[in-house]
Amino acid sequence: SARPAPAAPGPRAAAATARAGVPGVSHIIAVASGKGGVGKSTTAANLALALASLGLKVGVLDADIYGPSMPKLFNLHDKPEIGEGRVMKPLVAHGVKVMSIGFLIEEETPVIWRGPMVMSALQQLLREVDWGTLDVLVVDMPPGTGDAQLTMAQAVPLAGAVIVSTPQDLALIDARRGIAMFKRVEVPVLGIAENMSTFICPHCGGRSDIFGHGGARHEADRLGVPFLGEIPLHMDIRETSDAGLPVVVAAPDGPHARVYKDIARKVWTALSGGAGARKAPSIVIE
Repeated sequence: SARPAPAAPGPRAAAATARAGVPGVSHIIAVASGKGGVGKSTTAANLALALASLGLKVGVLDADIYGPSMPKLFNLHDKPEIGEGRVMKPLVAHGVKVMSIGFLIEEETPVIWRGPMVMSALQQLLREVDWGTLDVLVVDMPPGTGDAQLTMAQAVPLAGAVIVSTPQDLALIDARRGIAMFKRVEVPVLGIAENMSTFICPHCGGRSDIFGHGGARHEADRLGVPFLGEIPLHMDIRETSDAGLPVVVAAPDGPHARVYKDIARKVWTALSGGAGARKAPSIVIE
């Protein structure tokens, strides 16, 4: 007699299978924020450069398809070379390998794509690139908790996420959503960094807490995740970023570079002290 057909998957059956890691890349971390305008990309660039200053081999993937910032931050504007098998070679600045959709389109050309096209582009920028051997690949995520974030969480074994927020309550509300999303897809939260933490007047030296102060530290304590540090609101960081020479390389011994390097040390300690890259999660339908 004929064998019975296999039972249909139940409602909790996995909807996606684990994806392989990126050959040669030891750890992939996401730098994310719940909302835009909190300095996430500037933080990602300086964090990558700070990790490189520790002697690590580092790359940066600009996953913000709609608003790529890495070409400006690293002052890179050439198109990537195409190697064997139509694999792109990342551009290099200050010893860090960088790939961005911004290298492939004109600077003022808007990206008007629906979700599937964004997800396909992210896969190409990640997997059709000759990254070589990297200790850490820093992924500058777009703000929010949408398709791009889920694609990265499902497609690659993220070793962890760094959440960037200002101390402002409005930003912290969205940072909570970002943390909750990463926990939901089983990506470890490496910590929260408080950007634009306080303003030091360049004329009188007085402190002004324009966006408040200490909110991200309090939120980290409340949620039980590490607090990585306070990055000040300072003209040097803005000016060096606009000039395509981030402060970690523009003034490597200065106070702002020290903040980023301290955050980098904490991140690397968390990565190297753990069990390595985790398996990509299976997405379960309730």
